[in-house]
Amino acid sequence: MSEPLFEDLLGLACFARVVEHRSFTQAAQALGVSKSVVSARVTRLEARVGEPLLIRTTRKLTVTDAGMGVYAHCARMLQEAGAATRGATDAGRGTLRINAPVSFAQMYLAGPMARFLATHPDTHVELVLSDRLVDLVEERVDVAIRITRLRDSNLVARKLATTSLHVCAAPVYLKRRGTPERPEDLLHHDCLRYTHLRAEDEWRFYGPQGRIRVPVSGSLSTGNGTMLREAVAQGIGLAMLPRFMVDEDLRSGRLVTVLDDFAPRPMGIHAIHAAGRTPAPRLRALLDVLAAEFRSARWG
Repeated sequence: MSEPLFEDLLGLACFARVVEHRSFTQAAQALGVSKSVVSARVTRLEARVGEPLLIRTTRKLTVTDAGMGVYAHCARMLQEAGAATRGATDAGRGTLRINAPVSFAQMYLAGPMARFLATHPDTHVELVLSDRLVDLVEERVDVAIRITRLRDSNLVARKLATTSLHVCAAPVYLKRRGTPERPEDLLHHDCLRYTHLRAEDEWRFYGPQGRIRVPVSGSLSTGNGTMLREAVAQGIGLAMLPRFMVDEDLRSGRLVTVLDDFAPRPMGIHAIHAAGRTPAPRLRALLDVLAAEFRSARWG
């Protein structure tokens, strides 16, 4: 192996660990070398590339766009190198760290997890439940379930299902406050909000004239979908909720929908992982199990 190529490989390895740990110190510890060695290798790599890969401040380490492009390649290189050293017999073993929204996981993930683990007994699944948007690289998440309209091009997504959105209310609330006929009527209603939405104080609808944006306010907001659904069922107010969460409530009449003629656009339910990483066999197997589980879901 030529010396320049060897130097590049060392620099790429150091750079990848810095990105994953968001720290030169922790990267050095993971590699078993000094912080100065890691810093020097990354500096040489930046010189070879011809532009900064990291923005360093005293408080934060940020990866540049060029850095994300380089990381996508070197992460795959390191993953494949690790797979080669572990050998084929170890391909199905290890830990999968999975992130998922709390309510969705509680309602729908226990079954597919049981089926996956039954066929992969050497795999340990760490299921991290959180409704906030996690950084897959920084928090070392192998795959995340996200219920949203994806915007991040640095993620690889596999669509599992689609869910419609509905403004829901308890019959007792509508009897007390009346039924809104148009989105603008929500200005006079108690609208309960989900705090993890990018714009929780604005609901978006679609009518004959196109998009309609309505500012909303109410007496309660929460970052947990189950709590929001239960607050609606208690008659506190209206809320915009995904069909997968309220399907049974709508069938039983515990909740009803309003403003269906102005329904928001559906959202996809995706399994995502970082770009540039070839999924390990056990991760591909898990994705297959999830896809099979939700293939027939009818939440549209």
